[in-house]
Amino acid sequence: MTKAWPHTQLMGAEFQSFDKETQTITMGFTAPESFITPRGSVQGGLVAGFLDEAMGWAYTHATDGTHSPLMLDVNFSLLKPVPQGALSAKGRVVKAGRRVVFLEAELFDADGKLLARATSTCIPTENPGL
Repeated sequence: MTKAWPHTQLMGAEFQSFDKETQTITMGFTAPESFITPRGSVQGGLVAGFLDEAMGWAYTHATDGTHSPLMLDVNFSLLKPVPQGALSAKGRVVKAGRRVVFLEAELFDADGKLLARATSTCIPTENPGL
């Protein structure tokens, strides 16, 4: 990521690495107290946001910043409650064609336990400028 966008600041998003060969990005996130529901875990839609961010940046990095995905759908599964604090995500380009892109991501707690997964179908679009 080349710019700290307001939404990435809110999520505590931090680029960690990108593996060009596997088209996999690793990102860190920080779930603030304001994301926590009365049940004691991050609200589900906000979890989807972490996963969406990792998938999107995986594709953007895979294209060297020339394209970004326009999400058509995002499907996610919450496997365990997502706690406040440090999280990490891995986003990956499964397949990228001229008309459609398939992405996936996983979200982990600080101990590396899998918390949530997502897949997305996207349209590749020229990057409007980062």
